[in-house]
Amino acid sequence: MTQRNLTRRFLLGTAAMLAGASLLPQGALAAEPLKVAGVYTVPVEQQWVSRIHKAAEAAQSRGDIEYTFTENVSNTDYARVLREYAEAGNQLIVGEVFGAEAEAREVAADYPDVAFLMGSSFKQDDALPNFAVFDNYIQDAAYLSGIIAGAMTESGNIGMVGGFPIPEVNRLMHAFMAGAAEMNPDIKFQVSFIGSWFDPPKAKETAFAMVEQGADVLYAERFGVSDAAQEKGILAIGNVIDTQAEYPETVVASALWHFEPTLDAAIAAVKAGEFMADDYGRYSFMSEGGSSLAPLGTFEGKVPQEALDLVKEREQAIKDGSFTVDINDEEPKSS
Repeated sequence: MTQRNLTRRFLLGTAAMLAGASLLPQGALAAEPLKVAGVYTVPVEQQWVSRIHKAAEAAQSRGDIEYTFTENVSNTDYARVLREYAEAGNQLIVGEVFGAEAEAREVAADYPDVAFLMGSSFKQDDALPNFAVFDNYIQDAAYLSGIIAGAMTESGNIGMVGGFPIPEVNRLMHAFMAGAAEMNPDIKFQVSFIGSWFDPPKAKETAFAMVEQGADVLYAERFGVSDAAQEKGILAIGNVIDTQAEYPETVVASALWHFEPTLDAAIAAVKAGEFMADDYGRYSFMSEGGSSLAPLGTFEGKVPQEALDLVKEREQAIKDGSFTVDINDEEPKSS
């Protein structure tokens, strides 16, 4: 899904076009509420995008924005949809451009009065002042969920099913593995990627194979993994959203992503005429309220106290800055 072919020619061309600009012009501002559009390559029910959609709906319910969106947009059609929303007078467009990076930045260059806030594997470019990036830096919560997984596995064998081995996924898997290893340094990990962001049947079958190889806890980075865990009577750890209500005897804990701090910061910047090229990834950190560990719910009293004590200790240290979870974007491997 990740497209890593931004060319030097494109970046230099953008720089020449927008040289000297640093802030989104005041002319981009308009009366309340702010017109915001979402452009998504997957259904809004998908874990990652659902968090953006939820935050936008919350802002709309407060009366801060007027929100519209399009889902299931192909990478080849992404630029066209962006242009349509820009032409329609939207002041802020949010989405994920992992498979259409260069095209999206070209659109942004053509509409300097529109703010673009895009999920991206790349960083901001000061020569494109109306294009800011974000990412799901929820490694803090993933690390804490790993501690719980390390305490709950009896076989010392954890299966991990991801979509694609890109930084957005890799860093969460590494953080989870580090947390689990802190509880049990001898844990073995089975790591596999299904090559899709939304293919529950394939994720389920991949998880089944891991159970056959001895896994008794599954890391559910994709939909379908918790279904496999439930059918096999083993445990799962959720990612980005809390699905324990759907799997009350299966999902022990989840690392949650809260997109509200990210979106609210962008909305405020646009309204103030101060939106600029920036990396909004920091708003996903636990210290910013961008991530958390889901309540144990049905697993209250079932997680060893040793693990709970360590989670509490590490969570406080993460928030006060005395403990930092490593960000490792390299592809994780089975061990």
